[in-house]
Amino acid sequence: MKKIFTFLLLSAMIGTSQLAEAGSGDQTSPNARATQMVKQLAKKIQLSEGQYVKVRQLNLRLLNDVQAVKTQSAGDAAAIDQQLAELQSHYEWDLTAILGPRQMVAYNQSKADMMAMSVGK
Repeated sequence: MKKIFTFLLLSAMIGTSQLAEAGSGDQTSPNARATQMVKQLAKKIQLSEGQYVKVRQLNLRLLNDVQAVKTQSAGDAAAIDQQLAELQSHYEWDLTAILGPRQMVAYNQSKADMMAMSVGK
């Protein structure tokens, strides 16, 4: 459940920052959101150009998968939670394959900081 909460929190924080920065309606497209997500991550950790492209593709796949889960399991909250947890697990596994050890430490620290901020509110 903690993983699900973390995943949803990260998604919500990214979505909130996107809405604040959105100048046009196109900012809500999966491509624009994937780009915004990778930009947010790049602010926290150093990404090479190759990593930037791979993480953006990974984010786009995640966004599409999340939308598919929400559409397919619309009435079943437990199924959505389980599938989102699986998606998060796969996302982090794939992210680990892209990022280096120091980058993963920075990513995990960023995630922990976001959790601490949300609990403190």
